[in-house]
Amino acid sequence: MSRIVLDLPDKFEYSLETTVHIGEINYGGHVGTTGMMFLIQDARIGFLDKFGYKENDVEGYTAMVVDSVVIYKSEAFHGDVLKIEVAVDDFSRYGCALFYKLIHKKTGREVARAKTGILFFDRSKQKKTEVPKKFKSIFIHEDQLELGDLFHDMEK
Repeated sequence: MSRIVLDLPDKFEYSLETTVHIGEINYGGHVGTTGMMFLIQDARIGFLDKFGYKENDVEGYTAMVVDSVVIYKSEAFHGDVLKIEVAVDDFSRYGCALFYKLIHKKTGREVARAKTGILFFDRSKQKKTEVPKKFKSIFIHEDQLELGDLFHDMEK
């Protein structure tokens, strides 16, 4: 079986320590898929909050999760303390990706890595919208803009 490979960015902008709750445990006795998504959501909410945003209000738009992938590296159990690091990268015209690295605090072993695709959505118009400039500028400086971004800006 071939495995999905997920390379992580070098720099993480946020980290959260959290204890694995009983509701995140599956019938196998460890963090299951649903529990993992709850942990990732908590980290995403904390990440956005650090920069003054909410999922439903990033410069007036909704940061909507449109896809996700989780690569499991080891098990985590009820009561374990995890450190979840979050990075943002892979900006496009309408979105970006959030990357997550989950580490068992006591042992230092990697539990999982994940990626969620974020689409910015204008609820009032019921359609996708460009990444808010202020949000993007927090993570990408002018000297880091991709060639495609430069051409897009020239079209305006």
